Amino acid sequence: MRGWQEEFQGMRRVKGYRAGMWTALMVLALAVSGCSHWPWHKQLPPAPRSVHYLEVSGSDTAAVLAQYWKRNTLVVDLTAASGTGSITLRPPGDGWPVRVALRVTPGAVGELDVRGGQRVVLPIVPGGVKPVELQLPPAIYTAKTPEVAVAWGPAPTPTG
Repeated sequence: MRGWQEEFQGMRRVKGYRAGMWTALMVLALAVSGCSHWPWHKQLPPAPRSVHYLEVSGSDTAAVLAQYWKRNTLVVDLTAASGTGSITLRPPGDGWPVRVALRVTPGAVGELDVRGGQRVVLPIVPGGVKPVELQLPPAIYTAKTPEVAVAWGPAPTPTG
């Protein structure tokens, strides 16, 4: 009598094992189907849409890759600028945007010399690989400023 009870207990263990495997398989299937909420499944934000707001002229206009809006700031992308060069920016008939920023790659240029209503020299720290955006002070491009000249070159070497 004891033999058939042991056999029955063994069958219950096998059924329990199968039920456990089935449950584990269902949990795994649900976890995999929820992958859209995992960090590596997120899509990158779309690239900013290029606009043509400021008129760009000068010998190095190829250095301006794009102009785009970042909230209420017009960003002029100068990441292709290297060595020395210059461009001139002119606003459309309705005037300058509220804010203007220049995007440059550290190490490609040492400083930006910006001349408009005032002159400002913006040093660029050579460390880093990602482009940085340098916002221009509003005094450079007032309503009466017809154009802004932007020149770039290597950082001056300290003397002394």
